[in-house]
Amino acid sequence: MNPLIRVMQLLAYVPLPILRAIGSALGMLLYVFARRRRAVVQANLAACFGHLDLAQRRAIARRHFRLFAQALLDRAWLWHAPAALLRQRIQFEGALLELENPEPLVFLAPHMVGLDVGGVVLTELQQIITACIYVPLSNVWAEEWMVQGRNRSGNVHSIARKDGPQPVLRGLRKGIRLHLSPDMDFGAEGALWVPFYGVPAATVPALARFAKLGRARVCALVSRLVPGGYEVRLSDAWADFPSEDLHADTLRMNQCIEHWIDQDPAQYYWVHKRFKTRPPGAPSLYA
Repeated sequence: MNPLIRVMQLLAYVPLPILRAIGSALGMLLYVFARRRRAVVQANLAACFGHLDLAQRRAIARRHFRLFAQALLDRAWLWHAPAALLRQRIQFEGALLELENPEPLVFLAPHMVGLDVGGVVLTELQQIITACIYVPLSNVWAEEWMVQGRNRSGNVHSIARKDGPQPVLRGLRKGIRLHLSPDMDFGAEGALWVPFYGVPAATVPALARFAKLGRARVCALVSRLVPGGYEVRLSDAWADFPSEDLHADTLRMNQCIEHWIDQDPAQYYWVHKRFKTRPPGAPSLYA
């Protein structure tokens, strides 16, 4: 048996306060010793929150590493504990009536540290058949654990990014909802230069394209780590989306993500090189 899965199965039954304490300690170790990742986080925060002083940004970075590690260990109970425990620890709120509308629906799920919680709510607690697009991991054990964990309900259709848009569109037309997280840097090919916190960012316009081609509504689905577990909020369906302006639609997406980040900046996935791809002639932010 995959040893990573076995360890996480055991951690699933550790009381949450103890598991979170372990995660907090692990996060501080990562902050101290994972120097390259710490530099990435600090560069991202400097680019996006330049109005804050260095001490404020460092405080956000330290808390981010703690939340990042806590969310990683939380996947033990998210993916391996009974559904009854999930219901105790996850609060799902917002425009839940949107789920009763049978029309195609895309969930915009920003890369918060608790990203996978929204998927668990939909597929395990709500029993909604949901597709997600994924990029395979390089570690075989981690890949197996992630795939099995995300599909604990049997309601997940995992689609590799390399397979292109057609499987996604076929799913939407069949009534399968799409859990989409397009706020990562996948390179310049197929991307638009759209500001993210005022910084030009290579941004895939997948949200507007899937919404248009799949004739789908869009709702934001945002998870937030809290002491007792997680809060997951579903927004109302976006009005007048998509429009005829792909750039404006993608900018609207980035601004929506900024809105959710601003409520608690440390919860966003700052360890990713969001600005790895740069406009021609622009210097790297991660040198």
